[in-house]
Amino acid sequence: MKKSIFLFLSIAFVLSSFKKSSQNQQSTPYQVETATSVVYWKGYKPGGSQKGTLHLQSGTIDVTESGIVSGYFVADMHTIKAASGSEKLTAHLKSEDFFEVNQFPTASFKIVEIVKNNDQSTVIGDFTIKGITKRVSFPAKITIAPHTLKIESETFHINRADFNVKYKSKTFFNNLKEKFINNKFDLKVAIIATR
Repeated sequence: MKKSIFLFLSIAFVLSSFKKSSQNQQSTPYQVETATSVVYWKGYKPGGSQKGTLHLQSGTIDVTESGIVSGYFVADMHTIKAASGSEKLTAHLKSEDFFEVNQFPTASFKIVEIVKNNDQSTVIGDFTIKGITKRVSFPAKITIAPHTLKIESETFHINRADFNVKYKSKTFFNNLKEKFINNKFDLKVAIIATR
């Protein structure tokens, strides 16, 4: 009986120590390089598409020996622009028809979980645009080196109607016929962070 009690207490002590060790595992912050990190976007309409870029304002990724444990990125919506160089389109994207940049100057993404699958991972997080937050996920290749971290996503899709981006959306207008713009648009992120 005494041996059983001793064995039980020993196991409990080991498990408790392991749990505390895991919880106390210190994380290392990597700071996002805003000059080289890019968000690529592409929108579609019948017979055509438009694409461009968006840059980050700030971001931090916390890493332990197990990998990424958290992260937070802020995009500067004033940097959104069309790849075509069209100032008219860029100004339209910043207007009330689309992202209302004067009222909502930033968008953000908070990492909730990283699900690893061999060489690829799925990044799950809360995406906030125009003050509206939705849970999204995307596949990405994550590379962690002693002083550099990279997150390179595959192309994934966002539904702009979820974030109240109404312009020529069939979700909000039913008389557009062929003059609509698709709700779903493509995003692809290339993030570089260093410490």
